[in-house]
Amino acid sequence: MGLIDQAAKTAGRARYAAAQGLRTAWYAAQMQAARSQSGGFDRPGEPEFRPSRGRPDTSELRKAYLRLFVQDLANVEAGLYPPPKDLRPAELPGALKSAQAFLRDAAEVNRRRLARDGTEVRSQVPEGTNRYPAYYLQNFHYQSGGWFTDDSAELYDTQVEALFSGTADTMRRAALAEISRELKGRDQRTQRLLDVACGNGRFLEKVLGVFPKLPVTGLDLSPSYTDAARARLLPWRQADVIQDAAETMTLDSASQDIAVSIFLFHELPPKIRPQVLAEIFRTLKPGGLFVLADSVQFGDYPAMDGLLEYFPHGFHEPYYKGYLEWSIAEALDQAGFVKERETLAFLTKVTTWRRPR
Repeated sequence: MGLIDQAAKTAGRARYAAAQGLRTAWYAAQMQAARSQSGGFDRPGEPEFRPSRGRPDTSELRKAYLRLFVQDLANVEAGLYPPPKDLRPAELPGALKSAQAFLRDAAEVNRRRLARDGTEVRSQVPEGTNRYPAYYLQNFHYQSGGWFTDDSAELYDTQVEALFSGTADTMRRAALAEISRELKGRDQRTQRLLDVACGNGRFLEKVLGVFPKLPVTGLDLSPSYTDAARARLLPWRQADVIQDAAETMTLDSASQDIAVSIFLFHELPPKIRPQVLAEIFRTLKPGGLFVLADSVQFGDYPAMDGLLEYFPHGFHEPYYKGYLEWSIAEALDQAGFVKERETLAFLTKVTTWRRPR
């Protein structure tokens, strides 16, 4: 590598470090502000929660955090996706507005946490509730409106970034890297990608930023989040968003080349997970790729198992505790998939699976 190339690479790394440092500081500050006005994870009068797997080793947490950015930068330099563009000056007014909304809503989240009220939304969605399974009619994370309001769909990105101190998008890019590897050398126009539980379309927007001619379908059960996703993906005519349940998809069999699911399975009841896997397997073409990105589990970072126990205690995640011990390998094997890769991206585990030809 010549001196000019080396200088450009060094400058690029410096820009990356500065931008990501600013981004994580911004969201970490929001989370700290929210926690300072909260009542903590324990209800008044309850004994302090003590994880059965011991106190988490914060030094291991910091190491995993730093490895995430090293890995992300390596993916950028490998050409799997361009450098992230975060918190640009033109976006500052919107970022400030979102931060203010997040902090205002934090008081309501804290109220539900202290009351352990995770089903408030059931009384707020009076019409059409029969089309939604009972497990879905909850205030996951104690968030206002559950999955059923436009405000929730608008606020979600800030909430999840604050929760993970600005690393949520970075962790998702580990899944984007797998998609890029799969599409290398292929005509993107001939491939089809399905995002199962696409939410408000943020990940699909990132995918289309790299592969602007890729036909994509986003599927989600939330009326508000699918509306937000359609608005977000409007610039791409080949992007489609449908409101549907992951366990009963109306998509044609063998119609997708790639399926991806991000942060979905830890929010599914145990009996629903195999149904969703069966539907993903059905909709994939023989030889198709499934990218599963979700929370790390017990044993992925043994020194941090205690941290994972805190999460369902402090947030309304009714199926997360069981997910931590769920055997992904066994479940995917039973569904017919063959495993290819596994990557830890801080608090996210990304595994790739193939439907045999």
